[in-house]
Amino acid sequence: MITIAIVTVSDRSSRGERDDLSGPEIREWAGALGYQVVSQTIIPDEPESIKARLIELSDADCDLIFTSGGTGFAPRDFTPEATRAVIEREAPGIAEAMRAKSLAITPHAMLSRAVSGIRKQSIIINLPGSPKAVRENLEFIEKALPHAVKLLKGKVADCAEEPEVRAQN
Repeated sequence: MITIAIVTVSDRSSRGERDDLSGPEIREWAGALGYQVVSQTIIPDEPESIKARLIELSDADCDLIFTSGGTGFAPRDFTPEATRAVIEREAPGIAEAMRAKSLAITPHAMLSRAVSGIRKQSIIINLPGSPKAVRENLEFIEKALPHAVKLLKGKVADCAEEPEVRAQN
């Protein structure tokens, strides 16, 4: 069972001035794939708060930690910087794939500063703040995520073959 944590980064949503629509979008996506959401929080666009939450979740061995929001050019968009401060290894292909696929939908995709990486046994992925963009980006990467989690947990013996194929031989 893959475990998921959702962290919505939004000043307005954290103050109750705006509903969080992206967090529930991630939760719905995770449920449809049979993943277990173990945490869902809303925090302000404060680098120290973002870092602390990401550390807490990765220390708890959550498989996938998704942030939503704070990845653009706005003065208080600090999510990528906070993520870089806590990850031990970058996983640039995830963010690159999301940007590349998103560019086919909107030129605004080139404004994304989202990053992804690994801390301990957790994969941290920055997503946009828009529910529509969240859903699109999750669909772009969802097929690679189970394999990524297995690799990180040391559950893949040979990347050239899936475990089901080896079992049949």
